[in-house]
Amino acid sequence: MAFDEERPYQVEKTEYSSRYKLDLWETAFGLQKTDGLEPSEYMVQQAQAHIDGKASYQEVEQNVKSYYAENQTEDDKRYEEADISSLRISQILAEEGFSLSPVTLLNYHKRLFQGIESFRYPVGRYRTENITKTEPVLNGKSVEYASAAMIADNLAYDFEMEKNRDYSTMTRHEIADQVMKFVSGIWQTHPFREGNTRTSAVFLIKYLRHMGFEVNNEPFKKNSKFFRDALVLANAATTSRYRTDQYLKWFTDNLLFGGMHELVDCSFQKLV
Repeated sequence: MAFDEERPYQVEKTEYSSRYKLDLWETAFGLQKTDGLEPSEYMVQQAQAHIDGKASYQEVEQNVKSYYAENQTEDDKRYEEADISSLRISQILAEEGFSLSPVTLLNYHKRLFQGIESFRYPVGRYRTENITKTEPVLNGKSVEYASAAMIADNLAYDFEMEKNRDYSTMTRHEIADQVMKFVSGIWQTHPFREGNTRTSAVFLIKYLRHMGFEVNNEPFKKNSKFFRDALVLANAATTSRYRTDQYLKWFTDNLLFGGMHELVDCSFQKLV
């Protein structure tokens, strides 16, 4: 008998229920709202074909790529990023494996955006420019993102600290808050020129599952813009009067613990 033949490796499950596939697609579509994007009607039809078991992920991707090869108008192209990245978000979330590593983060970004003609930024590579972005929830100010020269070192340090963190004495709520704080820090480092929030959200969902949580994706489906604004407020300058992690805690509570917080208005004024 071959060594360990009585416990052979099993091929990972690739077929899921229609309800589960619907959940993944709705999450993927919802995450596009973090960048003001939405899927095309054609992509929604293709997603339904996959949900109904009429097309595989590979067939859907081939169909979508053929569609955009034949439809080159600017009106068509504005949906391309949302369509293809939604497909890939759904694919990644359908997979079981996860590794707590900066390489995973790079891989997710590469997989989400590689080969999308309308996504004109480097994929799967750290940004090389320092950036700012005016944020309405900060009254026009920007989050202080990490210096491009420090991205690799920052992530290496943060991931090493996370790997060595002792979660054994924490409650489930404490673990959830710490995981969210860790991913919030990744987002503040802002490793990529664009696509950080979607990449961070995918990483967060996968990590939470890895930690044994059952994730209710409804907040990502319906309130992904709130999620981004909550990250902005949590990572405002330490001297900013707008800085608060309360909204991120509400989002986490709804995501994992059946919370019923209204995830609509993410503003400093609502807390005072």
